[in-house]
Amino acid sequence: MQGVSLRLEAGDSAEALAARLPAHLPPDLGLCVARKPHPSFHAQWSAEGKTYRYRVQLAGTVAPEWRPYVMEVAAEPRLAPHDITPERFSELLRMAEGQREFSAFHENSSPRKLRTLESATLHALGGGLFEVILRGDAFARYQVRYLVGSALLTAAGQLPEEQWRAALEQGERIPGLKAEASGLVLWEVRYPAKLDPFTPAERAAPPGLPEGPPFLGAPEG
Repeated sequence: MQGVSLRLEAGDSAEALAARLPAHLPPDLGLCVARKPHPSFHAQWSAEGKTYRYRVQLAGTVAPEWRPYVMEVAAEPRLAPHDITPERFSELLRMAEGQREFSAFHENSSPRKLRTLESATLHALGGGLFEVILRGDAFARYQVRYLVGSALLTAAGQLPEEQWRAALEQGERIPGLKAEASGLVLWEVRYPAKLDPFTPAERAAPPGLPEGPPFLGAPEG
């Protein structure tokens, strides 16, 4: 549920674009809707929040259809020898909720400023596959990957919880783990109701969403 702003040539229309664009898209990219937005809408600057989802295989074997979209704990050298329980992983993720700079969990190229992580929850998808859902007002560069990776590292006992807490609360640098990109999906970008290009029904059941991984997952809430 990402928005893209663009200007069309004179005489073109959103409806015509919606009709011709799908034929040019790869199979893992779907077009939900194309329409003329509110005059004040901008896909980037109007956003008021985002939801990311990160898939991680804590135990068992990754199903073939999920393999391109999952971080496998057993394949990460810093995590492989250690058991990570979902309960401990979930507990650490929830510690990250709240408003702070998250400066220990993003690249220096991103500005240091207050950001709010509204929720960080863990959901079982079956077969040892889990999904982290992170909802916030804004995210810095690689913030989700550093948060998830470092929470896994702490859950594995390879990073002391005191360092994890200090990184969250005081921004102290830690030898954290940047989780691999394969597990990450920017799931949704949210806008104020009057500017939202999607209707509530389209957000609940997006038309044109490709079936199968990585578009399956736990519902929010």
